Amino acid sequence: MNAEGADNTFIYRQIAEEIRSEILEGRLQPGDRLPSIRELTRRWNCTAGTAQRAYQELRQQGLVASPAGKGTHVSGQIDVPGRRAQATLRHASLVHRAEAFLLEALTAGYDLGEIQQSIDIAMDRWRVLHEDSAPRPDELTIRFSGSHDMAVIWLAGHLQEVIPGVHLQLSFTGSLGGLMALAEGKADLAGCHLWDVETHTYNDPFIRRLFPGKRMAMIRLATRRIGLIVAPGNPLGITRIEDLGQPGVRFVNRQAGSGTRVWLDATLAARGISSEKIEGYALEKATHFEVAREIAEGRADAGLGLESSATAFGLGFTLLVEEPYELVARDEATGRPPLAALIAWLAREASRRSLAVIKGYDFSQAGETRFIP
Repeated sequence: MNAEGADNTFIYRQIAEEIRSEILEGRLQPGDRLPSIRELTRRWNCTAGTAQRAYQELRQQGLVASPAGKGTHVSGQIDVPGRRAQATLRHASLVHRAEAFLLEALTAGYDLGEIQQSIDIAMDRWRVLHEDSAPRPDELTIRFSGSHDMAVIWLAGHLQEVIPGVHLQLSFTGSLGGLMALAEGKADLAGCHLWDVETHTYNDPFIRRLFPGKRMAMIRLATRRIGLIVAPGNPLGITRIEDLGQPGVRFVNRQAGSGTRVWLDATLAARGISSEKIEGYALEKATHFEVAREIAEGRADAGLGLESSATAFGLGFTLLVEEPYELVARDEATGRPPLAALIAWLAREASRRSLAVIKGYDFSQAGETRFIP
């Protein structure tokens, strides 16, 4: 598509969206006459073909009618006050706003992968700011609580496509917070990657302490790459945990109870590094995206987080550890839909290939399930 064609397409969508909104909000009533093609071309400084295309789209949606010789009117069969009609119009409006944004971004030179990544980041931020842990009324919802993770976000966005009807409701509370929610019956699935300094293992000691005598399922989602996130080119030469205590290095931390924070604190203690020597240690963020954003926007020089988050913001990354990220559920829950369907889907080779679009992960063991005790 050339630049002129892209501009015209963007304009016709703007015209259709404006008229759609006026109908939804009641400013245009059934039977109202709409501007002529000539009037639209003057108002929008566009071609007649662009204006005609906008009306054609609205006709296809049943919103307007154009009887021969009588101009274009709002369809007389639209019951705007009706709840179903409003819901349909609102959905159509949202879809076309999204398409307008997509077209604008493509015209600006971004590819589909970059656009999807930016939407995931924005959605993740709003999910944290407007977290709603109330369960949905249907039985096909999996309530997730736990550590922030890019693969979990991907699953939430794609699960209904691969397992129709199943919905993943997210609450990023940190690994410990997720296990507590599972113990209290507020979650069906917890995501965790908790390092135990005494046994030098992940997750198992915490599960045994929080669920004594209970048989728990440990479902592998991925092996993740965790390391130091720094500015592009790493201008301060930050490559080791010890470098975080250098004068002038501003650090951004994860919140207490997150698996990343547990690993960091254990590593600092093992190496005899005082957190008091790290500038910004008390600055806590709830997600890997927020850590990366602080660095990308120049408010911090380094943070500990996922390679995928560093990649999303075009930042530097130094690998420190590869860790298992596991989904925890009560044994009896794994045989019930929709959790059984999710576990089965994860274990498929085709599913692992689908997940492999996320950088910084190894999904070769996805879906493999073990039990404690």
